[in-house]
Amino acid sequence: MHFTLLCSMNEGKWESLPESTRDEVMRDYGAVLQDLAKSGHLKAGAKLESVSKAATIRGKNGRFKVTDGPFAETKEHLGGFHLIECRDFDEAMSIAKRIPSLRVGAAIEVRPVAFTETDS
Repeated sequence: MHFTLLCSMNEGKWESLPESTRDEVMRDYGAVLQDLAKSGHLKAGAKLESVSKAATIRGKNGRFKVTDGPFAETKEHLGGFHLIECRDFDEAMSIAKRIPSLRVGAAIEVRPVAFTETDS
């Protein structure tokens, strides 16, 4: 089974942390990702740019509306994601609990991936 780990945090809170704390979290993040890659769990992932560089497109009645930044009314923003392969949801949750940014206020959403099979 494949799962996404959607990593969200308030950018302002992250930036307000001491640089040494951010460096420690990112160093630990690298170690966790290396371990997940070696074990075969990690399939893909990426850190996203700041929400200040984002735009949201909505469609309604055949028209499009573009809004700067993320559209959701929230203080936490998606900062990155990981695609992992696990036996089941419990294993995915166990892996998600290893994400170092949790200790500084991040939230990790664990969501199963729904694949659509095609006749290619």
